[in-house]
Amino acid sequence: MTYAAPVTMDTRFPFVATAAFNLEGIVARELRRLGMEDARGEMGGVRFTATLRDAFYACLRLRSADRVMLLLAQGDVMSFEDLFQLTRSVAWDRFLSSDAQINVSGKCARSQLMSISDCQAICKKAILESLKQARGQKVFPESGAPYPIHFSIHENHARLCLDLCGPGLNRRGYRTYNAEAPLRETLAASLVELSPWRPGMPLYDPCCGSGTLLIEAAFRQAHRAPGLERAFACEGFGFMDQDVLRSVRAMAREEYEPARITHIAGSDIDPQVLALARKHCQQAGLENRIPLEVQDLRTLTFPEEDGVFLLNPPYGERLSDQKTCHALYRELASLQSRHPTWSLCAISSDPGFERAFGRRADKKNRLYNGRLECQFYTYLPLQGRAKGRR
Repeated sequence: MTYAAPVTMDTRFPFVATAAFNLEGIVARELRRLGMEDARGEMGGVRFTATLRDAFYACLRLRSADRVMLLLAQGDVMSFEDLFQLTRSVAWDRFLSSDAQINVSGKCARSQLMSISDCQAICKKAILESLKQARGQKVFPESGAPYPIHFSIHENHARLCLDLCGPGLNRRGYRTYNAEAPLRETLAASLVELSPWRPGMPLYDPCCGSGTLLIEAAFRQAHRAPGLERAFACEGFGFMDQDVLRSVRAMAREEYEPARITHIAGSDIDPQVLALARKHCQQAGLENRIPLEVQDLRTLTFPEEDGVFLLNPPYGERLSDQKTCHALYRELASLQSRHPTWSLCAISSDPGFERAFGRRADKKNRLYNGRLECQFYTYLPLQGRAKGRR
């Protein structure tokens, strides 16, 4: 595919919102809520059509996607020559400025072409050849804004994209330090979406760590765009209208209603970890909006009903830690027993989680926390269950 018409903010293009394993459906639903009605999930992402204006709005608002990329070309490649010709077919002069920093990255899987470094070199050479022919340009200083160009080759099918984000969408800007077993912000937002919790219900994280789950839930409740306080690579692209970008940011800022944040709280037994959570809440603009306290979950009780416990407990990856973690999982079962109208949701890579908890989860989702294969366990309220169910 090539684009001959001038690029404007109202020009419609195909885009890809990349997503982690098993989160494609969540991202597709998010995009449809943002008005991208043709969003359809595929392995590793979601395809959709949008204007550049709407694509930038998606960068600001998407909670679970990893990146938003403008799809420039795709086709089968069996040789470096095929990849060169596919890359050269793009009208790069319509997208890249004369001083653009051309940063090519990519990945290869199950294909004839498996050398990432060679593919990077071929793609960049083809881009420069295309620009030379279109502009007569001989010197490429690459002293201007970076243009991240991404290729992916899977089973000999290649895609070439222009990455609108730069740093991934998980980089919200509020998290500067990590506690043990941190969650990516995008995964945390996905767990909030997968849980039974909906804005207005009580939500509590009894092992809140650095506070990521609570912050992502508060963002959702307050209609706060996750990317509101960060910059994106596309804001440096010459074909993006800066006035339009500023107006889209202003609209997202107006949608933020921090006063809506209620009934979201957390605790941790470690005071130092809790201090980190408070720091992150402050950096997220949520200071004093999420109550946090030092609390042992073994003595935790709530008068409220119909809430959700949502947490990322220790996984016990080392054998020496498994006994401690399994004891914690048993305490989680006791916590829910003390709150029979509450659901409890936890992510863990420990295959013995359900056995230690004492019963099977009502729902499980297979996900990845980094490279760790995990299950997201959902236990629905005990109240109303048939006696003796296990």
